[in-house]
Amino acid sequence: MLTVRALRDSYRLRLVLAFALMVAIALALVLATLPRLLDGYFLRQEREALDDRAALLAALVLEQLVQYQTLGAEAPPPIVLPTDPPRASDMVFRALGTSALGYVATLAPVVAQADVVITIAVGSDPGDPVVYRLDVPLGAPGDVGQQREEMSSVESFELTDPYWTGSPARLVTVSLANPYSFRAQTLETIVGVMLAAAFLALVVAVVASIILAERLTGPIRRLTQASRALAEGDLAARVAVTESGSAEITELASAFNVMADRLSESIGFISSDRDRSRDFLADVSHELRTPIAALRTFNELLRDGATDDPEARDEFLEQSQQQIERLDWLAANLLELSKLDSGLVSLDLRPQDLRAVIEDAVEQAAPVAARKGVTLRTDLTADGLRLLHDPPRLGQVLTNLLGNAIKFTPAGGSVAVSLAETADGAAIVVTDTGVGIDPDELPHIFERFYRGAQAARERAAGSGLGLSIVRSIVEMHQGRIAVESTPGKGTSVTVSLPRAGATDERTAHPVAVSSPSESPP
Repeated sequence: MLTVRALRDSYRLRLVLAFALMVAIALALVLATLPRLLDGYFLRQEREALDDRAALLAALVLEQLVQYQTLGAEAPPPIVLPTDPPRASDMVFRALGTSALGYVATLAPVVAQADVVITIAVGSDPGDPVVYRLDVPLGAPGDVGQQREEMSSVESFELTDPYWTGSPARLVTVSLANPYSFRAQTLETIVGVMLAAAFLALVVAVVASIILAERLTGPIRRLTQASRALAEGDLAARVAVTESGSAEITELASAFNVMADRLSESIGFISSDRDRSRDFLADVSHELRTPIAALRTFNELLRDGATDDPEARDEFLEQSQQQIERLDWLAANLLELSKLDSGLVSLDLRPQDLRAVIEDAVEQAAPVAARKGVTLRTDLTADGLRLLHDPPRLGQVLTNLLGNAIKFTPAGGSVAVSLAETADGAAIVVTDTGVGIDPDELPHIFERFYRGAQAARERAAGSGLGLSIVRSIVEMHQGRIAVESTPGKGTSVTVSLPRAGATDERTAHPVAVSSPSESPP
């Protein structure tokens, strides 16, 4: 029991761990890839923002320079003085200021939020000599959580120098570098939140996997327990089928219950068949013992001197002949019944008139009935009745029924055979005015070797297998056999055959027996 429980718990634990491991792997993949994706996304955002600030600062510088060119002057001041080498005019310094003071130094921490470098070249070519350079480092500390980013952005524009007629435009370049950014702190915050969410998700996954494992292993555990109980011989073990579980487990439990039902039925059938076989062997042994004992007695008497008496010798020989015939009849019936039970006998079905089979059987039984003084009558349909049947086998049925009817009908009685069409097919009825059958014996008359208490002398002459053979052949035709009898008044046996239901396979059909208060007409 401990081993089973350990295996069960181990299976459940493996299921929980497997589910938790899958969730952990998924979270690890997310944590490994998502921060990189977010870092790249935030970096692009910072670059775009720095480009926007560079463009804005370049526009403000251009506006400031243009304003100082036209402010209160009769003639526009030069941007580059005609010196050797050329240098920037005072107007540029007044407009833009210095690294510590002036227009650009004021705008740098507000607009640029980065280190600012402004240059003015002699011409419009980026390779021309620079006549003016202004470096405004971002000295103010950033806000809490801000860090410097190693990136830069450059914006350029051309400015016409009105002082020089025909001179090229001056190239003004505004560069922003190393801005402050919340990217690192934002990424760190997101990763922290993701780690917390991942831990919470892992806890939820473990709890959910435990619940799921119990939901999955519970029905399997019950199925295992039922299987083990069934293997130990408890044929009543079944699995409770619940609609709330998974469809597969429900279907498996239903299939197990169906299998258990069929197994229980099979074992019950095998047990009953074993009991019947045991009883059958006992009956066969008993039936064989009687003629063998009689033959042994006759043999001993003849050896002891009975041969000296001709009359006694003839009587012993006659009795021995009867016992030998009885043994032969018993062996033939046992062989026939064995073939029927094993399915070795197949029907040769033919759509022929049933009257021919009945007339042949009556013709064979007529001499026996005449010797006993029993009247044999037939009542057959005038138009005939064609039905699918095996004539030899059906003739065997009628021969057995007529033989029994004549045997148990005293002299002066009558036996009648009738044929009538029914809604389902045809009915053959064998009626006699014999001794009848006791109501307590009716349920047993088709059992092998069964012989009733009444008419002991007549019944002892048979093998007790005739009616068993009759029932087997009728069932092979998919038919039914019913017996009605009243002690002292007679017996009526009805064989009902289907119109087109006969096959060459054995199919069991119930046998109806009844005991009416009055004998049949």
